[in-house]
Amino acid sequence: MIHGEIRQRLEEREESLSPYAAKCRLSRGRAKAEPPSPMRTEFQRDRDRIIHSKAFRRLKHKTQVFIAPLGDHYVTRLTHTLEVSQIARSIVRALNLNEDLAEAISLGHDLGHTPFGHVGEEVLNELYPKGFRHNEQSLRVVDYLEKDGKGLNLTWDVREGILKHSKSSKQDILGDMWDPPTTLEAQICRLADSVAYINHDIGDALRAGLITEDDLPQSAIVVLGKSHSKRIDTMVCDIIDQSWSATGLDDAKKTPTITMSPRVLEAANNLRQFLFQRVYEVQILRKETERARQVVRFLYCYFVDNSDKLPKEFASSNEAERGVVDYIAGMTDNYALRLASELGTLTSNFQGS
Repeated sequence: MIHGEIRQRLEEREESLSPYAAKCRLSRGRAKAEPPSPMRTEFQRDRDRIIHSKAFRRLKHKTQVFIAPLGDHYVTRLTHTLEVSQIARSIVRALNLNEDLAEAISLGHDLGHTPFGHVGEEVLNELYPKGFRHNEQSLRVVDYLEKDGKGLNLTWDVREGILKHSKSSKQDILGDMWDPPTTLEAQICRLADSVAYINHDIGDALRAGLITEDDLPQSAIVVLGKSHSKRIDTMVCDIIDQSWSATGLDDAKKTPTITMSPRVLEAANNLRQFLFQRVYEVQILRKETERARQVVRFLYCYFVDNSDKLPKEFASSNEAERGVVDYIAGMTDNYALRLASELGTLTSNFQGS
């Protein structure tokens, strides 16, 4: 078969998707025009570029919540990313939307996350005068930092989904309803992110002994289920049911909305709030967390004062502090710790910990 016919066939398949699905032929395209792939759609190319990026590989050594855990089964930023992708694809497939777009957004959404999870993000946000948000950094990674500064040149649709996946701690899991992503696929990815971390962070907190099953808010457990798999199943099925208008099969011709039922949404938000109070805020006080804070602070101050020590790909930045932030944000937990040690940063506060 002529390779060009493969892509054409795949693009024709997209025409059988929901009328509300994102389609490659309707994409706003790339910042730099490129000849089409003979065998892949544009969203499939984006997915593959993300998977083969250096930033994606580093996710396996980046913290999700628990810093330097001793067990092998704690969630990392990479396993979180894969779980988000699986959940998003399940919902998108059921609603007859574009699975390739959802997969690309999911796999790329956390590429800009710092070492040491949200602790690293908070420290960089405190130190860098222009502030730091991991979703904006993820977009910077794919636009400017990957491929030796050339970027991945992703489609606008994937880039927007990456930028708008994040929610503040004060928002519920549906996120900012005033400025939602344009595509339904991106809206699903943002919700799938919450479904994934709410559930796997409970598992990690149980594994770490921070909480017990009896500590979980029973009003939420009654609605969502007692087990990890049951809670995910309940939430995913509810999103599909409540978002069915996205299929275009709804006789009522409703405006498509990606949402949850009030009952399940309330239960999910209760679990999320429980995690903030009993896990995330407690984790901030742990010895390993303070060690991580010291490391990020030191590395930032050291390289701001010694910009000539930055790797050349970061030293070429027009703004020295911007290059420092890019360098630190891209580090894995172990690399940041090792580099800090090599630079003589291990103080008596955390030697031998």
